[in-house]
Amino acid sequence: MRVRDTSDVLSSCAAVAGDMLAVFLGFMLATWIRFDSGLIPLFHDRPPAHLYSMYSQGALVGTFLFLLIFQYLGLYVRPQISSFGDKIPRLVHGVLMGLLVAVALAFILKTEPPFSSITVFLSAATILVFVVLERYALFRWELHLARHRCVVNRVAIVGTDAIAARLKKALKQEPRLGARVVAFFQTCAGEAHPDIPHELVKGALDDLRGFIESNQVDQVILTDTTLDHARTIELILLCEQSLVTFTLVPDLLHVMTGRVDMQTISDIPLLGVSHWPLDNFWNRLIKRAEDVLGALLGLILVSPFLLLFAILIKRDSAGPVFYRQERCGESGRPFGLIKFRTMVPDAEAETGPVWAVENDPRRTRIGAFLRRHNLDELPQLWNVLRGEMSLVGPRPERPCFVEQFKEEISRYMWRHASKPGLTGWAQVSGLRGNTDIRERIKYDLYYLENWSLAFDFKILVKTIFSRENAY
Repeated sequence: MRVRDTSDVLSSCAAVAGDMLAVFLGFMLATWIRFDSGLIPLFHDRPPAHLYSMYSQGALVGTFLFLLIFQYLGLYVRPQISSFGDKIPRLVHGVLMGLLVAVALAFILKTEPPFSSITVFLSAATILVFVVLERYALFRWELHLARHRCVVNRVAIVGTDAIAARLKKALKQEPRLGARVVAFFQTCAGEAHPDIPHELVKGALDDLRGFIESNQVDQVILTDTTLDHARTIELILLCEQSLVTFTLVPDLLHVMTGRVDMQTISDIPLLGVSHWPLDNFWNRLIKRAEDVLGALLGLILVSPFLLLFAILIKRDSAGPVFYRQERCGESGRPFGLIKFRTMVPDAEAETGPVWAVENDPRRTRIGAFLRRHNLDELPQLWNVLRGEMSLVGPRPERPCFVEQFKEEISRYMWRHASKPGLTGWAQVSGLRGNTDIRERIKYDLYYLENWSLAFDFKILVKTIFSRENAY
């Protein structure tokens, strides 16, 4: 599973705050140079009556436009893993693109009096200077923090050749990755490269599974490009089942473009599976805001119904009102899911863990109604508020079924890459209860690969009317 480092989130937030200040000051400095410095004759550009009030308001609007452009260009992605010089072209691109959008907006709105064209051209230079200086200071600060933080990404390398040795050196020289090589595994007979410490060679490829089970491993990198296809697939499936990120050093003679991520550490390219949209910090922040606001609003609106259902459940049959069950959440972590009790007490005492079926005899009268209308899930708004679940996502499964399916179904464990949902794309498509789990996984992964706020809202609306296989 990809490691999410708190320092990366803080660095991204610091970049946003720094850019806001740099862009705003750049606009205002350009205004001062044009009108008050005396360096440029005024000619026809007479200052308006409320010069700095007018231009500061325009600068605020322009600043937020710049932030959106910078986000679009990926300037807040962390960690940074290249030299500062490599970032300057993207900063120039972002400033020029932001300025063009700001000018276009000012032209469309036809402000009166119009903004000085000379001030606009000056701001291109002043903003760029401030942004570059601010980003360089942030770059040095991030590098300092990286050199003094704990390891957050423990790496096992499959391969003991020269590329593996170079990769270990490159990872050590890039502290912002927070990576440390903890093991090497041989893929063929022979001696390991002399630059690879003997004590780090933990055995052959067949020993990797045992090492992962007994040690913390966050990422596996395959450097041996001669490993046959079948063995590579086995390695990928092993990493998937263990929630470990898999990447490889590609054979450049056979690399084809596709939906993959490529990054370079030193001069070594690494190829990996495309990132989920929710791996992006800002997307996760937006989704969390959606969850908190939605859960609060939902609890307020349905609280009278929660009380009514609680009374009906208590009168209908003996036993508690709520039913708490262990489920697997994000990264496979267990949590206690809360539901209204819809079945008789000890419903699985004789059968063990099983799914509900149509006309399930274990249901109570009020329970059948609640399940048919998806109302038994309402207490999970509390799970959402606690951060254990999301409003929308793959439905959480019980640990016993997770252990079974991760061995049987390809890519099953990647449904745990984000928080489970109160509702989901598979559920509103009729895939719930005793339905084909493989089809359900396809829908769950499609959701994770194509997440957007609009997609979440669509699923929430469909949940209200979804009745298929609700039993």
